[in-house]
Amino acid sequence: MPELPDITVYIEALSARVLNRRLERVTVTNPFLLRSTDPPPSALEGRTVTTLRRLGKRIAIGVEGELWLVIHLMIAGRLHWYPAGHGRRRRAALATFDFDSGSLTLTEAGTKRRASLYVVAGDVGLATHDPGGLDLAAATPSTFNVHLTAENHTLKRALIDPRILSGIGNAYSDEILHRARLSPLALTRALEPAELERLQAATSAVLDEWTARLRNDAAGAFPEGVTAFRDGMAVHGRYGKPCPVCGTRVQRIRYAENETNYCPRCQTGGRMLSDRSLARLLRDDWPRTIDELECRSY
Repeated sequence: MPELPDITVYIEALSARVLNRRLERVTVTNPFLLRSTDPPPSALEGRTVTTLRRLGKRIAIGVEGELWLVIHLMIAGRLHWYPAGHGRRRRAALATFDFDSGSLTLTEAGTKRRASLYVVAGDVGLATHDPGGLDLAAATPSTFNVHLTAENHTLKRALIDPRILSGIGNAYSDEILHRARLSPLALTRALEPAELERLQAATSAVLDEWTARLRNDAAGAFPEGVTAFRDGMAVHGRYGKPCPVCGTRVQRIRYAENETNYCPRCQTGGRMLSDRSLARLLRDDWPRTIDELECRSY
């Protein structure tokens, strides 16, 4: 699932291509993508893009008349850009947005249709799609601690809950916890002040570093190849491979559709975490699917 670094770079690329440009036509090919009916997508046509905004892992494109196009890519949704007059063949798209500067398409791998598209009116309508998690760019140590410890959850759950922190998902939560040298099963209210400080520093550093890296990789082009598994990650997607810090083999724990990667030497004092103990600990507190967590009512 595209997370804060990916969404940030998507928005930067879109801003350079569609800001102050006219949205001429909206074509929704797959009816399961569109989750709202009033206003209809056609209401966006002929209007100029005035702003772009990130809402957690969602992309919000604002046009004249205080209308908003809200895109949630979920796990397999991706965006692609085709400049005006392009000669390349377009990928099969669930939706196409034709601007006077080019065309934006939304595709989704696989057969499950999890990505969503909404058209909403005004700030009130837009607010219904904001999970409300803390904006990490503006977070202070105090606000970070307050949000993280408002309820007692495992660190893994707290980091990926969009109502607690904004924009973090499965991939970067693994990287943050490894950088902070903390167990994914540690409870938020059991953390010492030094551990909370370490976690906030790791959160800021990991997200900033990966945003800069993805921005540099794109080099002004529209980002393609967006994935949760990237070269240079310390533990995410690296089960069985050596930890880059200590050389210990990266381990994983699974619960339903979720998987967490960690280094037992760096993060858990050498202890191996079992899937069974994870299930007992989490019980009803942990969503069985990523979809469940992302799509809960806020």
